[in-house]
Amino acid sequence: MTVLVIAPHADDEVLGMGGTIARLADTGNQVVVAVLTGHGDEPHPLWPPATWETIRAECGRAAQVLSVSEVTFRELPAAMLDHHPGWRTNAAVESLLDEYRPVQLFLPFPFDLHLDHRVLSYSATVAARPYLERAQRLRRVAAYETLSETHLAPPYLAPGFQPNLFVDISETLERKLTAMSMYESQLQPDGLPRSLASLRALATLRGAHIGCQAAEAFVIMGEYER
Repeated sequence: MTVLVIAPHADDEVLGMGGTIARLADTGNQVVVAVLTGHGDEPHPLWPPATWETIRAECGRAAQVLSVSEVTFRELPAAMLDHHPGWRTNAAVESLLDEYRPVQLFLPFPFDLHLDHRVLSYSATVAARPYLERAQRLRRVAAYETLSETHLAPPYLAPGFQPNLFVDISETLERKLTAMSMYESQLQPDGLPRSLASLRALATLRGAHIGCQAAEAFVIMGEYER
């Protein structure tokens, strides 16, 4: 089974579902991580190209820890998707579905604070409309939880993250944390969301929901029995 993980930025895949990725890979699934943003086609106003050279190398090392089958990168301009033509963003996601034809699709929560997350979640939902030919193999679409973005939207102005899918990662939590440690440029000290301590704490909390040592939580966006 092919599983496609849409990551707006390198490290979102580990933050949101690193333990689930490892579990899926360990049970024989082909897991493809697609990192959609980068420098872009034009000079970026915030970061030099070397920024992505660093983080993409870190992403490769994290993917090895999690036994990811393939990592693919696209060049949508990071932190600028609110001004990027929507049809171009949609096309980037559509091309991934056409190429990999996943059975499961994971994407960011559509109401994360970061606009890149919101835009790509929307584009993935558009691309994966279940009646389209490219989506005929899909059995599940789910949104993952990114600790540094998912719970920061203003209350009452956007729906909160209320998970209805939990995956036991008791056996793969340590690999998730090891994979996150590969992101030296992104890792934060304890007390901040992109820290190993915070990731462990969230996994412990989510595990308590289903009576296990550690879990990751998702919102099911669609399930299809064909």
